[in-house]
Amino acid sequence: MDTGGSSESPIETKKSKSKTPRKPKDSLLKQKSPAEFFAENKNIAGFDNPGKSLYTTVRELVENALDSTESISELPVLEITIEEIGKSKFNSMIGLIDRERVDEALYDDFETAKAREKRLAKEARNQEIQAKNAALGKKAKEPAAPKAMRGRGETSFYRVTCKDNGRGMPHDDIPNMFGRVLSGTKYGLKQTRGKFGLGAKMALIWSKMSTGLPIEISSSMKGQNYISLCRLDIDIHRNIPHIHIHEKRDNKERWHGAEIHVVIEGNWTTYRSKILHYMRQMAVITPYAQFLFKFVSDASDKNVTIRFARRTDIMPPVPPETKYHPSAVDLLLIKRLIAETSKQNLLQFLQHEFVNIGKSYAERLIGEMGPEFGPKMPVKSLTSQQIVRIHQLFRQAKFDDPSGNCLSPAGEYNLRLGIIKELHPDMVATYSGSAQVFEGHPFIVEAGVSVGGKDVKQGLNIFRFANRIPLLFEQGADVVTRTALKRISWNNYKINQTQDKIGVFVSIVSTKIPFKGTGKEYIGDDISEIASAVKTSIQQCCVQLKSKIMRKIQAREQQERKRNLNKYIPDATGAIYNVLKEMALTHASKRKRYKDEDAELLKKVSARLITKDTLAEKLAQHVEQVDYEMALEYATQSGVKEEPKEAIYIQSLEADKNQFIDFRSPIFVFRLFQ
Repeated sequence: MDTGGSSESPIETKKSKSKTPRKPKDSLLKQKSPAEFFAENKNIAGFDNPGKSLYTTVRELVENALDSTESISELPVLEITIEEIGKSKFNSMIGLIDRERVDEALYDDFETAKAREKRLAKEARNQEIQAKNAALGKKAKEPAAPKAMRGRGETSFYRVTCKDNGRGMPHDDIPNMFGRVLSGTKYGLKQTRGKFGLGAKMALIWSKMSTGLPIEISSSMKGQNYISLCRLDIDIHRNIPHIHIHEKRDNKERWHGAEIHVVIEGNWTTYRSKILHYMRQMAVITPYAQFLFKFVSDASDKNVTIRFARRTDIMPPVPPETKYHPSAVDLLLIKRLIAETSKQNLLQFLQHEFVNIGKSYAERLIGEMGPEFGPKMPVKSLTSQQIVRIHQLFRQAKFDDPSGNCLSPAGEYNLRLGIIKELHPDMVATYSGSAQVFEGHPFIVEAGVSVGGKDVKQGLNIFRFANRIPLLFEQGADVVTRTALKRISWNNYKINQTQDKIGVFVSIVSTKIPFKGTGKEYIGDDISEIASAVKTSIQQCCVQLKSKIMRKIQAREQQERKRNLNKYIPDATGAIYNVLKEMALTHASKRKRYKDEDAELLKKVSARLITKDTLAEKLAQHVEQVDYEMALEYATQSGVKEEPKEAIYIQSLEADKNQFIDFRSPIFVFRLFQ
């Protein structure tokens, strides 16, 4: 029966549908550029919120500037300025016209009628309570000032500027150095200040996210007759720089260094103390640098200007790049070294690409790898299985520990100067340990302990440094904090942990700092090698302080004894003089009972040649003499023996370039000008 539908059978319809090609689904696979990843996970690099972002921006610019100056052995001169930018000024910078509100209820800080009624009722109740208290004669508390409502859209903007006298940057490299994430000059195995290799790039990403304004760089290298001016931002999705201006200008003053301007959203109010604390600690660990810090605001009472003066011109040496220790490499690193090496055979590769592998030891290693390995074997021909065999042998074989020659600690001299310059303590002790090893990476721990000082709170004040940069966050979990609080018996060193003003300074330098957490703000307490080195360094400082404190206690006891003796001199002289007068009267009236010296003494008393004042003067002289003899005896017996002795050596200098000789020790430098 004809139903008026299609004449095709159901089977034919099914076949025809199966032959129709299906449209392929779009792939769900997506990719992100490094810049996009860090923009979405900015907290990893320390850009958690506007306040922390302002702090991290300052820190990154300062540390880059210090690296730049130290790389050419130039004494750092840094100028850091944070300029507060109001909303109107910011709008004019981006070409936006201020607009009055039309619909007030649309805004987050709008107060509804109900909220206003509730606020007024609360204020009325407070006034009533205050009136009752006043009637009863009770002291009324000052009412808290109502907090100004701040909308989410009312943000604060700041122009951060950092100027240095460092190396500068090549003209053609500036765009990639600032506008391409994970590109830079600090990659390689060496002691560096950087944590991620982001530097000012993350500040530029935050600037693009919060203000949309580009970063501006002025730079000139030594001997250049031009200044490179570059204004750029970054293409987040493609991870490439977007250049606005890139030109050369005359350098009439022959200035060298870099000056960076970036405008970001921030919060100075909440992170003011952190930024100033960071600058102060940086002045402690780099006393050879000169810092000028300024905060500029339209409100003059908020302006801040602090100068951290240079205290010394002795700089630590520039840390050199080193080779990998065999116990610190993995499969990927071995493959990369093989791909990048210029050596032809396996023997040369092992000798020159790793530390602590000499020719004879390399031959022994190759013999242990198996018959398919040989000294003349082309290193580029190694298979994946053979590379795994090399890696396994590296993990199992015994190698000498790497030396600390590739490290550049601040030095006891600089650490001591920095502590004295910023804290002005009553006493300070420093110690620098020898190089030790953790997972194939050398590290050195330096410590300083101070007692007393200005702007120092009672109890333990802990200052932590990693590769000569301050660590201010997540202090509680850090190995330095836990060691100082739990593993040091301060009472054994005559130090009161709760009452004394104690400063504990610990600086750790290494080719690889074992940070914990994504923020890289603390070093874990679970690394026994570092924990032991930190404890030893602090204890060595405490031993030095103990001898000083003991001498101070001894001197205080002597002063107390002297004070007590002097207090009784008037009573003692009065009693003695009265006895002498009675004896003189008896001797004069009766039979002579005293002879020779005694008689002469009584005769002088009768003639008033010896008075009460004379006796008081003689007793005071005797107290002074006894005090001097006891102090001299104590210094001879204990002071000289307990005083630590430091070796002094002469630095080798070229006479045609330097007109002075430095006599160096860990705690001082004596410069002799010729």
